[in-house]
Amino acid sequence: MSVVTRFAPSPTGYLHVGGARTALYSWLYAKSKGGEFVLRIEDTDIERSTEEAKQAILDGMQWLGLNWDTGPVYQTERFDRYKELIQKLLDEGKAYKCFMSSEELDAIREAQKEKGEKPRYPGTWRDRTDHPEGQPFVVRFKNPLEGSVTINDHVRGTIEISNSELDDLVIQRTDGTPTYNFCVVVDDWDMNITHVVRGEDHINNTPRQINILKALGAPIPEYAHVSMILGDDGKKLSKRHGAVSVMQYRDDGFLPQAVLNYLVRLGWSHGDQEVFTLDEMIEHFSLDGIGQSASAFNTEKLIWLNQHYIKSMPASDVAEHAKWHFDQLNIDITTGPSLESVIAIQADRVKTLKELAEISTYFYQDYDEFDANAAKKHLRPVARGPLELVKDKLLALEEWTPQSIQSAINATAEELEVGMGKVGMPLRVASTGGGNSPSLDVTLHLLSKDKVGERIDKALTFIANRENS
Repeated sequence: MSVVTRFAPSPTGYLHVGGARTALYSWLYAKSKGGEFVLRIEDTDIERSTEEAKQAILDGMQWLGLNWDTGPVYQTERFDRYKELIQKLLDEGKAYKCFMSSEELDAIREAQKEKGEKPRYPGTWRDRTDHPEGQPFVVRFKNPLEGSVTINDHVRGTIEISNSELDDLVIQRTDGTPTYNFCVVVDDWDMNITHVVRGEDHINNTPRQINILKALGAPIPEYAHVSMILGDDGKKLSKRHGAVSVMQYRDDGFLPQAVLNYLVRLGWSHGDQEVFTLDEMIEHFSLDGIGQSASAFNTEKLIWLNQHYIKSMPASDVAEHAKWHFDQLNIDITTGPSLESVIAIQADRVKTLKELAEISTYFYQDYDEFDANAAKKHLRPVARGPLELVKDKLLALEEWTPQSIQSAINATAEELEVGMGKVGMPLRVASTGGGNSPSLDVTLHLLSKDKVGERIDKALTFIANRENS
């Protein structure tokens, strides 16, 4: 039997961290078994579903690289199929029309609560045939009254629910639209889903869905209900913990590889290994390796992983994602050195791609003004002589290499009989606009000889204006 898994989000908001982890686990299991991964958009909640949310889900999945084999399938495009099967259940006596008003049902539930009973529909219309003409009705599934449902969950172990705990579920609303629990069942059947990976909040739905599958004569998939993700304060992950939208991590400068690596370890492990390539995740992943305990999100750990990937991934792969951040700053990277060469000298200095773009702008566009503190400290009148001499030596170089650049800086310090800092720091501020950069030899090499000459002139003008003010 070929494995088929699915990720089935509701488009009522962005793709959040918990959903992304569920998608990853489903995707990994399918890939590890040479199976198929289905993306299904469960948009039957028409009032709350939005086109923006649908697009946000697709964007998040594509950014993470969780490409689907089938889909996206939209439930709203399958209403005819749901209605066909609801009618089949009605014809077979496995479902029935219920004419109880919502007010009447609310009153019954309130009375049950007052008695300390579990609020539930009492089955009033289960066997009645005196249907009033022209009155609104819902369709309810005729849940078995005896026996129990056993779920052999890959994460939770054996779960047994007595059918007496379950009431007759509404499968079609008064307006004729099918409900979530019924659509899910039909979709899982029609799409040959063999393994359902989803959050533990769905455990209560599973026995109901299994009973409907049995009534339809459909095969029962295997289930894995994963625990929730907590914030680092032990409370359910929410906006107060920072970014919970997957695309916010892109905006904040995280690599998708780092996010995937972090998410896979939020509840699953393979020995003590912390860093996984995608191929390693696929090779080692199993549903039975998912733990039962809730996992706490640790932003510091994610930042550590992000730094690791920025430094260890090929610069060309990092550049694919870094370019987006330069675009956000309206920086045209075609006006300067290759992005790969900038990443090569900046990777050790940053935690995020956003930070990398922000500290690398001087490679592609002239700065408007010098960093105030750096200029105050290093662009003083005493720096004029070193800057003029080093400029002459740099512009006289026949080869513009890191080695020749460093030699020119060394020669300037020796000739003036000053420490390297007396030459290097004014030159760094002149060339980059600030007091921090990678080593000057590689920085100036990427800037080009003409650009360095122009910027030294700008610094000399600044010093002259400072003397005259």
